[in-house]
Amino acid sequence: MRASGTKKSAAASAAMLALLIAAAAGCQGGGEAAPSASSTVPSTSSPGPRAHVLAVKIDNVGPARPQTGLDKADIIYVEQVEAGLSRILAAYSSELPPVVGPVRSARETDLELLRQFDRPTLAFSGAQAKLLPAIEAAPLNPLPPTKDPNAYFRGSDRAAPHNLYLRPGKTPHAITGVNAAEDIGLRFAAPPPGGRPLAGHTVRYQAARFTFTWSADRHRWLVDMDGTPARTADGARLGAADVVVQYVAVRPSLYRDRWGSTSPYTETVGSGSALVLRDGKRFDVGWSRRTAESGTSFTTRDGRQMTFAPGQVWIVFAPK
Repeated sequence: MRASGTKKSAAASAAMLALLIAAAAGCQGGGEAAPSASSTVPSTSSPGPRAHVLAVKIDNVGPARPQTGLDKADIIYVEQVEAGLSRILAAYSSELPPVVGPVRSARETDLELLRQFDRPTLAFSGAQAKLLPAIEAAPLNPLPPTKDPNAYFRGSDRAAPHNLYLRPGKTPHAITGVNAAEDIGLRFAAPPPGGRPLAGHTVRYQAARFTFTWSADRHRWLVDMDGTPARTADGARLGAADVVVQYVAVRPSLYRDRWGSTSPYTETVGSGSALVLRDGKRFDVGWSRRTAESGTSFTTRDGRQMTFAPGQVWIVFAPK
């Protein structure tokens, strides 16, 4: 009986050892170590702090220049408005300047464009009466002067309507320190391979044009508006680390301005081609934005994610 018990015990031990070996082999996956919790790469979709974006609609006709506070924005969006003119939507999140302006009216295009951010604040002077209900229903915090008059003031340096300014520090808005460009998926990193040297590039609307000229000394694309160097209120040249010329469909919107001109609507959801200017080079890329809640992705011709130079990004919407 003792010999039989010893044999059974040995057999059980052997079986247990075999199970342990098999389990170890399974965990190793045929010789490759299974990733530990510390070595697992976190998902890019995992929740993290979002940018708290203050978007300001800024005047961009001759009498409104030079603007104040543009140089502190994370992203400068340029869009076409009535009569072939341009207007700027500046997105602030990393830092807030003491004053921004001149502030002008919102457009339907802004509502779709801003949905990629997490309930941003939109500062604007007003809007066409039929558009106001759409602004109130949009997933953003509207901030016209009627809602927060203490945050706005009229400057004495120019005539209305080009003299309305915003003091961001007097609004309920608080910055998070998260860059608005990174918040929507743009990545600041070394450039991808390729690109062609480029001295400058011009984008034209019917009654406006923007020229970006590479300055190797400043390592920036210096901005000209309508043939004149663009400057800050204190006289410094405006310059962009990156310029995106995004070719989009522009169609008539449902709204008209006070003089009866139909406002153009810029379609920023969809896909198409774009140019990215960085480090004195031009990169031909594709752009894609699946839904209004998605950020826009930019991809090189060989399928790589386009990367950007650290600094301010200008995104100019150009008609296809």
